Amino acid sequence: MERLLIADDEEAIREGLKRIIDWESEGFSLCGEACNGEEALKKITELKPDLVMLDVKMPKMQGTEVIQRARALGFKGKCIILSGYSDFAYAQSAIKSGVNFYLLKPIDEDELLSAVQSIKRLNLAEQEKNKRYNALKSRAKNLILQDIIKGKPAPEITPSDLEALKITADTYQVVICEDFKTEAKTAPYTFAELLRVTNKDDSTFNHAKIDNHDVVLLKGDFGLNKLNDFLMHFEDYSPQENSPLGSLFLTIGSPVSSIEDIPKSYSEASLLLRRRFFCAPELHYLDYKLLPKICNCSDEACFPLEEKSDYYGNLFTDYITSFNRNMIAVTLSELEKELIDFQEDINSIRMLLIDIYLFVKEKISACYPTVDIGFEANSTVIEFISNQSYLSDIIRYLSAQFDMMMSASGNPSRDTVLDDVIFYIDHNYKNNIKLETLAPLFGYSSAYLGKIFCKTVGQSFNMYLDSKRIELSKEMLQDSNIKVYEIAEAVGYRNVDYFHKKFKKYVGESPAEYRKKTESP
Repeated sequence: MERLLIADDEEAIREGLKRIIDWESEGFSLCGEACNGEEALKKITELKPDLVMLDVKMPKMQGTEVIQRARALGFKGKCIILSGYSDFAYAQSAIKSGVNFYLLKPIDEDELLSAVQSIKRLNLAEQEKNKRYNALKSRAKNLILQDIIKGKPAPEITPSDLEALKITADTYQVVICEDFKTEAKTAPYTFAELLRVTNKDDSTFNHAKIDNHDVVLLKGDFGLNKLNDFLMHFEDYSPQENSPLGSLFLTIGSPVSSIEDIPKSYSEASLLLRRRFFCAPELHYLDYKLLPKICNCSDEACFPLEEKSDYYGNLFTDYITSFNRNMIAVTLSELEKELIDFQEDINSIRMLLIDIYLFVKEKISACYPTVDIGFEANSTVIEFISNQSYLSDIIRYLSAQFDMMMSASGNPSRDTVLDDVIFYIDHNYKNNIKLETLAPLFGYSSAYLGKIFCKTVGQSFNMYLDSKRIELSKEMLQDSNIKVYEIAEAVGYRNVDYFHKKFKKYVGESPAEYRKKTESP
């Protein structure tokens, strides 16, 4: 419904104009009225009506002057002047002032209706034109943005063009978003919507679809800081199953300071997306700090995958036969970490893990030929590992299988399981340890392990882990050559702001304050 403003110094005429035609059926609703020129100008600037009906001669300001001043102030609506003067000079003056129709009093109903309908058609045509223009502009901007992100900007695009398109900034960072689970339904919100940033005129981020992925180009310190706040939410709270946040998975390239370097940030985010197999299912984002190291094949430790099968197969066999649960957990963790940095394709890594399992199965069968261990069929194991989307799921599966082999071969006691858990924490605190992923390694549910951990140790799993990390960070802070962000990463906090928050909670002061206090005089 379009808005109508009526201005005339005679109340009877204003009332008559309200009733002379059926405004609602023509698509107009009355938003206001005025009895003099000054009031009319004020209401035009405040209400911004789509159509104004003005008497040409009103107290305090003539109708033509009202519309002239309104146009100067940016008024874009349509205007009908009502006049008792048939002189052509009045009509000419009105048209020059930006009036669309000049109607003589007494108003003819059909003539007014015709003018209103013409204005309605004109407004609809302009709206459609603006809609097409904005769509073309948006499409052109999206294509330009895609080219910039991918490093293929058109040579004819000038810096002034980029400025006009609101793409320029002091700093940039690329974020790629997709559904958390590959088989999940599309997320109900885009990452850009969930950022909840002030983005007037695309001042904080641009959004594009590239290769069927939701790509956000963050711009300026404000946009990058909002991303950091968003990531801290994931550090503090695990999204609930049906939460919109729970359906998001992000990969984040490094911050860059020029448009020419945006493709570098995008390339890093794309690489992380391709290596999603190595991401824990509970982890909702990967950033550039976790980019895999390039495998140095001259390194003695970097031997071919087929040799890794025998190496790890023998290790796991030894630990199973010695009933060493903690070393099985530690070695599985080491294997997972090593594979994350390895530059083999995903299928080759799946095949390696299948080979390790089959190697261990054969060795354990030979060690305990008279024991009914209850191995799963080879075809079942191969199918399961081949179809897993995450490395961590395969590692947990192997852990469960090795635990089953150990239990079946004659080690029924689990009295020392908490010692094994604490041993594991003390040696893996640098990693992204969570109770939900740790418990299955020791054959327990997270709820049960958390309960017995708290009861036996006297504090929750998370408190123990945080205390361990904070105590180690306090030792490292005494070395002034180590930067705070390096300490945060070294003790297992991927987000330095989150480390600051935890440190202050447990120590009562910031890392910088603690370091200053402990420095030698």
